[in-house]
Amino acid sequence: MSTFIENQNWRYATKKFDASKKITAEDLATLKEAIRLTASSYGLQPYKIIIVENPELRAQLQPAAYGQAQVVDASHLIVFANELNFGAEGIDNFARTMSETREIPLESIQGYVDYMKGNIVGLPEESRNLWSAKQTYIALGNLLNSAAELKIDATPMEGFIPAQVNEILGLDKLGLNATLLATIGYRHEEDATQHYKKVRKYNEDLFITL
Repeated sequence: MSTFIENQNWRYATKKFDASKKITAEDLATLKEAIRLTASSYGLQPYKIIIVENPELRAQLQPAAYGQAQVVDASHLIVFANELNFGAEGIDNFARTMSETREIPLESIQGYVDYMKGNIVGLPEESRNLWSAKQTYIALGNLLNSAAELKIDATPMEGFIPAQVNEILGLDKLGLNATLLATIGYRHEEDATQHYKKVRKYNEDLFITL
């Protein structure tokens, strides 16, 4: 069995974190880089990642997450927030970054820029917001995988009230909307969940080969 699969079996949605253990700056930088390198539609990354370390701020957020202890006990709380009404400006920003990174003139990629705008800008705002929200799930997956490789525990969380998180963090003023939370840190020895066998579909119930 590969080390990657072993680490996938090791990881689980941690229910009780050891509040005394903190992630090192080096490991946090690795997790951030893994998120930054995540694949996204057209490579546009239409979202922001908010890393909440401040304990007072996390205490304010806990009720918005239905009182879940992970929000305050984990080493870090990560908020994935999609950009609302993503459109031409975001695509132009991406084009400039591509031009600088690859050291090519903007004019040489204008056709691709127009192609992206043609597929995205004309969509209804609700559809664009749904599309950008879906991109955050890809980034979350990369976080979970990279955390497992570092033997860092992580818990993905959809159980929260986005409007309250947006208000507390001021995301609505930034044109952002919280779509996912993730807590990262180290499991508490008293977390009984770590001893449960992982329950997943059997291969024959999950995979279809055509």
